[in-house]
Amino acid sequence: MSRRFAVIDTETNWKDEVMSIGVLIAKSKNFERTDSRYYILPRAEKIGGMYSNSMRLTKHEILIKHRPDAIDELKDLLNSNGVKDLLAYNASFDKRHLPELHDGFSWRDIMKVAAYKQHNPHIPNHMPCCGTGRLRRGYGVEQMLRILGKKDYSETHNAIVDARDELMIMKKLGYDIDYYPEI
Repeated sequence: MSRRFAVIDTETNWKDEVMSIGVLIAKSKNFERTDSRYYILPRAEKIGGMYSNSMRLTKHEILIKHRPDAIDELKDLLNSNGVKDLLAYNASFDKRHLPELHDGFSWRDIMKVAAYKQHNPHIPNHMPCCGTGRLRRGYGVEQMLRILGKKDYSETHNAIVDARDELMIMKKLGYDIDYYPEI
């Protein structure tokens, strides 16, 4: 039986508060999505942020919930799917913004694999890397998907769409979820 994991992305407002949360549940065997949720938190949304205009740019169902209700539903979703691993691109950002999800879950960072030459064979030799093997620049989700073959890709900065794109990075890299380091 395939283990399930979640890919999480958040967008924040001008006060550094979470205004949207996108979550995809996927199977570790084939990285296929089995469930998803997209929450917009109305109080934080009213403040606005850099990506406010992108929040509703999705065909995905939007759930408008106050943060405590959204978090409770999200925990129920994760637990009912047996999810123990939460993955995110630059996971320390999302983990810091979702302290309610610290206990009972392992946070793993997609970027700590995707942005490193020794883990990502798709990184061209001409791209400059640090001594650690990490790309010096150009290792955000948008640039990474371009490196992985989506040449015309442009990041939406919509939490559910970005979570889908982060899952796509994982699928293209092909590593088991345990390969991604815990933070």
